[in-house]
Amino acid sequence: MTRSLWRSSSTTARVISYVVLVVATIYILVPFLWAVENSIKSSLDTFTPGKFIPWLQFSPTLSSWRSVVNDPNVPLALKNSIVISLGTTLMVLILGTPAAYALARYEFKWKSRDIALWFLSQRVMPPAVVLVPFYVMMIHFPIFHVTLLDSQIGMILVYTTFNLAFGVVIMRDIFRDINKEIEEAARVDGAGDLKIFYQIALPLSLDGLITTAVIVFAFSWNEALFAATLTSRAAVTLPVHILASRSTRGVDFNTASVNTLIAIIPPVILSFFVQRYLARGLSFGAVKG
Repeated sequence: MTRSLWRSSSTTARVISYVVLVVATIYILVPFLWAVENSIKSSLDTFTPGKFIPWLQFSPTLSSWRSVVNDPNVPLALKNSIVISLGTTLMVLILGTPAAYALARYEFKWKSRDIALWFLSQRVMPPAVVLVPFYVMMIHFPIFHVTLLDSQIGMILVYTTFNLAFGVVIMRDIFRDINKEIEEAARVDGAGDLKIFYQIALPLSLDGLITTAVIVFAFSWNEALFAATLTSRAAVTLPVHILASRSTRGVDFNTASVNTLIAIIPPVILSFFVQRYLARGLSFGAVKG
């Protein structure tokens, strides 16, 4: 089907498609290549214009990599990012999946579409608006006498608050894309709502749920505003550690480049494992409104 559409398209459409693909590729690759290049440069070569080709215009060095690898703060930031991102993803799936299924299958006093729109409005709210209230709440409302400020649990709760609405909206369309006749047949056989949800709806929506989990994980992994404000030492994440490359002397581009490449590795590895689910999961809800 895809090949037929491509063959039947006009020359102008093909040229435009190629141009868009080339521009998008350059837009994605340039920052990555810039980080790779600066990670193997010395500080002097970084600020010397015209040095782009290794071994010809500058001598590559792994001094920045050794400095970052020997920094004890890097493993801590990497561990915090993994724990917080995975914890947030798990919380969003646990809380958001039943809510999304209810919006997709049941009628309420207000229309499900209006409730879903309210969820989406919470996601587009500027995070800076609630930054100070979150800071105050994390100080004055500890859990089990442990303050939430600068803690993994506190960051998971904050990230869940912002990503939950987004997850509910996506998963609602996922469940709406599942044929109701399958669930109705199970109901005729005596299956209850919970059994239909756990044994039918969830397995059929696996691709979409994995896609939602990957998106929520990426949002949590890349978040820097709340992490920079609500953490100081124990729960510092990789984005905050990258921001710390700036000091009174300026930006240490070499160290920032190495930290950026390290931060890229886990999401890339994750994408390799779930890429076969992404194509199918992203197509959920593409037909139904």
